[in-house]
Amino acid sequence: MDLGTKGVAGIIVQVALLLSSSRGTAGEELCDSTLVSNLPPSSFRSSSQLSSSHAPVFAKLNRRDGAGGWSPLTSDRYQWLEVDLGERTKITAVATQGRYGSSDWLTSYLLMFSDTGHNWKQYRQEDSIGSFPGNSNADSVVQYKLQQPAIARFLRLIPLDWNPSGRIGLRLETYGCPYTSDVVSLDGGGSLVYRLSPGLRRTSRDVVSLKFKTLRNSGILLHAEGEGGLSLSLELERGKLQLLLRRGKTSSHEPRRLASLGSLLDDQHWHRLAVERRSSQLNLTVDKHTERVQIPAEFSRWDMEQLSVGAVHSLGSQKPVVSSRNFHGCLENLLYNGLNLIQRVKHKDHQVTVVGNVTFSCAEPVSVAVTFPGPQSFLRLPGATASFLGGVSVGFQFRTWNKAGLLLTFALPQDGGVAWLYLSEARLRLQVHKAGRALLELSAGSALNDGQWHSVELNARRGRLSITVDKEEGGSAHASPSFPVTVDSHLFFGGCPAEDDAQECRNPFNVFQGCMRLLTLDDQIVDLITVQQKQLGIYSDLQIDMCGIIDRCSPSRCEHGSLCSQSWTGFHCNCSDSGYSGATCHSSVYEQSCEAYKHNGNTSGHFYIDVDGSGPIKPQLVYCNMTEDTTWMEIQHNNTELSRVRPSPAGNPHSVHFEYSAEEEQLLAAISQSEHCEQELSYHCRKSRLLNTPEGSPFSWWLGGPGPGRVQTYWGGAQPGSQQCACGLQGDCVDPQHYCNCDADRLEWAEDSGLLTHKESLPVRSVVLGDVQRPGSEAAYRVGPLRCHGDKSFWNAAFFDKETSYLHFPTFHGELSADISFLFKTTASSGVFLENLGIRDFIRIELSSSTQVVFSFDVGNGPLEVRVESSVPLNDNRWHRVRAERNVKEASLRLDELPAATQEAPADGHFHLQLNSQLFIGGTASRQKGFQGCIRSLQLNGVTLDLEERARITPGVRPGCPGHCSSYGSFCQNQGRCVERATGFHCDCSLSAYTGVFCHTAVSASFKSGTSVSYTFKEPYELSRNSSALPSSIYSDMTLRGENVSLSFRTNQSPAVLFYVSSYYREYLALLINKHDKLEVRYKLDSSREAEVLRSRARSLANGQLHSVTIRRLTDSVSVQIDQNAREDFNLTSDGEFSAIKSLVLGKMQGSDDLDPDLARLASLGFTGCLSVVCFNSISPLKAALLHPDTSPVVITGPLLQSNCGSSASANPYAAENTHHLSDQSGSMGSGQPLVNAIRTDSALIGGVIAVVIFVIVTGLAITARFLYRRKETYRNQEVKGVKQEDSQDFPFNNQADSQNVSGENPKEYFI
Repeated sequence: MDLGTKGVAGIIVQVALLLSSSRGTAGEELCDSTLVSNLPPSSFRSSSQLSSSHAPVFAKLNRRDGAGGWSPLTSDRYQWLEVDLGERTKITAVATQGRYGSSDWLTSYLLMFSDTGHNWKQYRQEDSIGSFPGNSNADSVVQYKLQQPAIARFLRLIPLDWNPSGRIGLRLETYGCPYTSDVVSLDGGGSLVYRLSPGLRRTSRDVVSLKFKTLRNSGILLHAEGEGGLSLSLELERGKLQLLLRRGKTSSHEPRRLASLGSLLDDQHWHRLAVERRSSQLNLTVDKHTERVQIPAEFSRWDMEQLSVGAVHSLGSQKPVVSSRNFHGCLENLLYNGLNLIQRVKHKDHQVTVVGNVTFSCAEPVSVAVTFPGPQSFLRLPGATASFLGGVSVGFQFRTWNKAGLLLTFALPQDGGVAWLYLSEARLRLQVHKAGRALLELSAGSALNDGQWHSVELNARRGRLSITVDKEEGGSAHASPSFPVTVDSHLFFGGCPAEDDAQECRNPFNVFQGCMRLLTLDDQIVDLITVQQKQLGIYSDLQIDMCGIIDRCSPSRCEHGSLCSQSWTGFHCNCSDSGYSGATCHSSVYEQSCEAYKHNGNTSGHFYIDVDGSGPIKPQLVYCNMTEDTTWMEIQHNNTELSRVRPSPAGNPHSVHFEYSAEEEQLLAAISQSEHCEQELSYHCRKSRLLNTPEGSPFSWWLGGPGPGRVQTYWGGAQPGSQQCACGLQGDCVDPQHYCNCDADRLEWAEDSGLLTHKESLPVRSVVLGDVQRPGSEAAYRVGPLRCHGDKSFWNAAFFDKETSYLHFPTFHGELSADISFLFKTTASSGVFLENLGIRDFIRIELSSSTQVVFSFDVGNGPLEVRVESSVPLNDNRWHRVRAERNVKEASLRLDELPAATQEAPADGHFHLQLNSQLFIGGTASRQKGFQGCIRSLQLNGVTLDLEERARITPGVRPGCPGHCSSYGSFCQNQGRCVERATGFHCDCSLSAYTGVFCHTAVSASFKSGTSVSYTFKEPYELSRNSSALPSSIYSDMTLRGENVSLSFRTNQSPAVLFYVSSYYREYLALLINKHDKLEVRYKLDSSREAEVLRSRARSLANGQLHSVTIRRLTDSVSVQIDQNAREDFNLTSDGEFSAIKSLVLGKMQGSDDLDPDLARLASLGFTGCLSVVCFNSISPLKAALLHPDTSPVVITGPLLQSNCGSSASANPYAAENTHHLSDQSGSMGSGQPLVNAIRTDSALIGGVIAVVIFVIVTGLAITARFLYRRKETYRNQEVKGVKQEDSQDFPFNNQADSQNVSGENPKEYFI
């Protein structure tokens, strides 16, 4: 051959190799070769065949041999077609076709796979769907690609439904490719040991992967050991895989469980296991489920030196630790960091040692199980042999999730007796009945519904009856009946036939749902394959040669740490104490912010908030301060008191760390969600510098922000990075050369304080104070609670002004669980709120009519709708709340506070929601049935969609939505007026006798005998200043023809004057309690006549209880109502005009010369007790005196203390009034040296005493001066106004009490 020919040949060879290589690669990727068409006839088996021309060998796709396909003798659900592929093969797709030229085809079927032809495993899509769609005619081919390829040698197809006009007919094909693996079998005495060479250590990542199968529910799979005796083990325990950590080489050290994953792993099917370690983080995967595990920090430097497989081998020891827990079963493709350890064993690699008996094939014992799936399931076996021997001996194993169910029953030959062996409350019970009464009862075992295999033995021999559960480990019960226990004719397992003419079987209990195996009668194994072939016994609705148990709690679909429990057909989530609700504990029961609680009508108190709704962040307890227009959320830490800095003996800087009541992710989410956050940071100093040093580096700093925080060198009230305090920013520091008051380094006390408002630097994590070691240096610091207000999501809204307008967002991902919540208001009668489409799947929420909201979706099972009907129109232009949730168990829809409507998901159906289009808000992809109106606070799975941002750039949609009083105006109580705001509303309480965010807080005060509150109406000179009218007319605009008076009181005093209104004409209205504890209303509307006295019939009003009084007069008609008593009506004889009213007095009346003698005597006694919500027409004198004394025409004499004595919570007269006294505020500071945690020096105490004396003298002078100018000292309620100051030259600073401790409302804890 010449050179040119050789060159051409070489090129051809290279091209051929390249083509074959690419084809192999493509084949490996596609893995779609036909597997059935070339198989020999011996590879096909079936349950039966209609004729030889309908044999299973003719069931090849597109073939017309024989009768054109397989058809069984009878068409029912017990038929099957089986294909032996010859070896384990990777199967990726299945195709079906009907029998050629006939009306015989399948419409649905099940797929089973097996390695041995026994112990079949049903293939399930998405871990739930069991059935596959079939054909609609005899000739078309329907191919289904398996979502997860199956590895098996045997395939079995079981018809479920077929053409009702024909019979079962089938041709099929499977697609896939060869599967190669390395297998090893361990018998409990054999194991492998892989010792790493020093050069292979120090890897940043370790990966071990394998497949295993076993019939044992316990056994050691992997044991990795390193230096210092640290080791990690993967062990089977009760069919679950446990990750265990051990310290120390001896087995006496109790292992620590780090994780538990998987379930029912003892089913003799292959399971995939993978372990990946990166430093101290470990990813553990069993089959398709992965759990991330944080292992202790010492493993970050841990090197694995030895890996044991199947048993525990200690380092340096040639022998394994002998244990009954060694692994029994098969392993496949055991890889460590890509090294195939089984191959290395085969090649005699010195690093891998074989210990004991190990074989390189999978020795699988044949164990035939039977599944009882439903209410029609039963198995009847003949009992003649047992009866002939004069007794009963039955044994079997079972596993189930159900607490109850009939396991076995048989009739006794004597007079209609019957024996029942059944489960009740997960215990095994035996009852023998005769003539309708129980002759014998036994019970044994407990918790037998745990999904594990349990053995049962029933023996009746020689007058002794016994039942045994789990042999030695379980329990047993015995009896000696006086009658023989034998089988009349048959034994029934699991249940009874639906139609039993002979009444051989009666079942007063639940049917059994579960699996059984190893059935024995008289110690002889029952051949269940013979039963399947109908050569032994009778059965109904059984799945033979498989156990179809499913663990629906592994992995758990119950969210947020809730507990999962299950039965054979479903699972249940226990949401108790989780903070979430719904079928899977998905939706939070708490609101996401204090703002949301406020707009539910709540008042200040402790609340749980869930900042991300259904997201992973747990609820947190915060204080919601709603006493102001702005609603504040407050999160405490471990030291909000003003605290003294104590010098360190070593001269080191003083460092303090703050621990918050919320976790890290809760803190950061709360800050991010809020519009504004702040935290007080203050420093009190005497000869202790703060920030500015000669060389420029600060003496002190603080750390704030996420994690441990970042170093910050500015102080409260200044800007980030400025290295200044508030006074430096404002230019008013005590020394202009410095930027902080403390940096002046003076002997006098100074203070630098202010608010930190830069959210990225919050919260304050720690403070480091440096200049506290010098002689004479003294300092104290305070870091207040984190306070935030404004919920970014709560008012985020968009207005859709056209049916064709919409907003679009990225595709919504809610495959397994989805919750959607929003508020809407509209005047339209219909429209789509939200829609997202997939290829077949979709999700939609719409207003279908003016009274109905519909939540509809499709996850592949067909459309499903949930509807809620409202009794009132929803197009009333008021806000309505919609909450929809869909999970693997059910769909629910809630509208406002109406009961939720629910729709259960199919028990055996699809549950992955697969969407791919954009998410449309306010419209649909077709732009039909759009929504007109407002949508607000739209959240999907706890994440808020920013409607306003998208609306700003979208035609036909406007950001924001005004008009909230129509929905929330009812929150404004007691004549409070709702005022609109751009985001939200405000209650104006100026015309109400109440205060508070909703005008709901009663304004009350405790009166002593010397207390007087006088409210002056317009004085004569004020009326006549710019008037030329005659003197007789100057009071004309203060003449009343009627009045409305209301107040509440509590007292033990009688007689007592509660309320007095006088006029310049010596007319008056007085409200008093007489000496008989009854209420009197005295009207004197004519100065020339005696007062008219109206006496109420209500008794015992001076009993210390809270009473409310309402008096209404219109000319000469007066009505009086006390508490809930009937209204009393009176008529006056006067002319009905109350002329020129002058003043209103509560409590003691000063200068009572103008009063009637009797009334003057009563007025001189004063009033001791409580007055609350006093209202005279539109005037609230008590509220003016307590809350606005400097701007109202009030004069206060004597002690007046604001209290909650007028609230219903204080109805107990013996309970102490709920007021916060000054002594309650530990660490309160006067002016001068800071009072730190109630620690004072002797000199400070002496100075304080002197200061108090001076304070008393100055106060007395002030009272005298104020009396001369008609304005008396005003006593303000310390509970509301803050901490009492102890004036002293040495204490110039105040420690402000936490706002939640000084609110005017009682802090409450709400569990909502």
